[in-house]
Amino acid sequence: MNEHWLHTFELEKGCFAFDACLHRRACNVILYQIPNSARRFILPVAATTSSEVNGQVQRVQSTSVSLSMGNFKGELDDLFNEVKALTHLGKEKEATCLLQANFEAVKEQLDMGARGIEEAATLDVIALGYMTLGDLSMVLSLLDELDEIVKELKDDEPLLDSILMHMGSMCTKLENFESATYCYSRAIEIMESRYGESSSSLVPPLLELGKVLSCTGSAAKAIETYHRVTKMLESAKGEECEELTVPLIASGNLLIKERKGADAESIFDRVLNIYIKLHGEQDGRCGLAMSSLAHAKCAKGDVDEAIVLYKKALKIVEDSKFLAVDDNTMEKMRIDLAELLHVVGSSIGFRVDESRALLEQCLLISNKYRGKEHPSSVTHLINLASSYSRSKIFPEAERLLSLGLRIMMKTVPPDDPSLTFPMLHLAIILYNMNRDQEAEELALDVIRIRESAFGNESLPVGEALDCLVSIQTRLQKDDHQLLGQLKRLLKIQEKAFGHESEEVIGTLKKIVYYLGKIGKKDEIFPLRRRLTMLRKKSRDMVQY
Repeated sequence: MNEHWLHTFELEKGCFAFDACLHRRACNVILYQIPNSARRFILPVAATTSSEVNGQVQRVQSTSVSLSMGNFKGELDDLFNEVKALTHLGKEKEATCLLQANFEAVKEQLDMGARGIEEAATLDVIALGYMTLGDLSMVLSLLDELDEIVKELKDDEPLLDSILMHMGSMCTKLENFESATYCYSRAIEIMESRYGESSSSLVPPLLELGKVLSCTGSAAKAIETYHRVTKMLESAKGEECEELTVPLIASGNLLIKERKGADAESIFDRVLNIYIKLHGEQDGRCGLAMSSLAHAKCAKGDVDEAIVLYKKALKIVEDSKFLAVDDNTMEKMRIDLAELLHVVGSSIGFRVDESRALLEQCLLISNKYRGKEHPSSVTHLINLASSYSRSKIFPEAERLLSLGLRIMMKTVPPDDPSLTFPMLHLAIILYNMNRDQEAEELALDVIRIRESAFGNESLPVGEALDCLVSIQTRLQKDDHQLLGQLKRLLKIQEKAFGHESEEVIGTLKKIVYYLGKIGKKDEIFPLRRRLTMLRKKSRDMVQY
């Protein structure tokens, strides 16, 4: 479906003309030119020229040999396929020259006033070509030009729905979700009037619209859209067709995010049954469906059932060789199961060991297939360090975090904010090992980097400040300095969590303690009164 909608055009009967020619020069750089004698290549529609008669502008349209929409489609497909082929061969410069030559040709017609469907279709294919090359700045420019043309076109124009689909896809990749929503919505309206509101032809644009709505946080609308697709497919192909799994999985994942675990469980159970009936219980797709079902059960609170399903899912996918051992989806399944085992197994030793074994397996696979110092191994090193830290095995946690930091520092600048997560984690580990001086240095570095990246009053800075205060308290730093850090932390927490949050209550207690320690009793009374009110409110809420 995606190939059909991204790279081909639905064409209706019709014709148009343009007095231009195309020629492929015999040289290393392949260009579509417009010389005097060559075969014809359809770029835009008929050129329009202007002349002034008696002070009034008169527009005159010149036409040449008429060509069918089928030929036009063929020329556009040839251009796009040529760009893809050149890009695949590593000839990006030749592909760029090819696109630029065609853009200059259609730009001439735009400057002369031609702004029809043919110009739009040509710009669309050129934009797709630049998207293939990864030239996003050029894609943005072309989309702006294309948007102006498309908004002036009537909905009955041939090709328009396909062009809108392409535009929606490009806008989505550029994270311009508002424009993508407009493009997909208009394409759907055109197709509804052409094929009917229940036509299965609407499935691809509705699926794409659902993705965009999910990205914009409109979960309810996205779920409603996927439900409509489900009904269309059920009506067209029956209640057990494999195509149903696409909208079902998408809506199930959204329901989990919306904390509707029971609804998600029902949907993923249906997906699993479809795969079992079509492919058998040991098929890799069944394993993936089981993993999603396990996720839903976990969200619902059925932790033990989720663990059983995760284990079974991993075994099926591994035994069926449906995915490569180092596939990212397989990796995520192992990490999800390891996290679940660790959370529920904090008081059960064998589950913690089982969790750690999965994380070690992830690290070993990464080292084997990507190299021992590949950046992807850092995630596994941090996860393993967290596991050892929870079990209070701090020396091993320190070793793993230090190794992860060394790997990261080879691939990112020294002030990159991504470094601060393992740095702060390492600072906490060192604090627990009574290596306070080293811990303080790391915490100060984290604050400096995060202030530059996120701002002085940001929550990431507050997180690091909280850690620093604990370290400096044990280092017996100046009480006035510690009080200043705590007041700064309080402002950040009030902004982030609200004036009545648990974080704020904890910091207020510390501020009261240091105010008393340095003798500022006049400032203590209003804070104690505030704490008393917050505690009373908290107790009332618990009772309610």
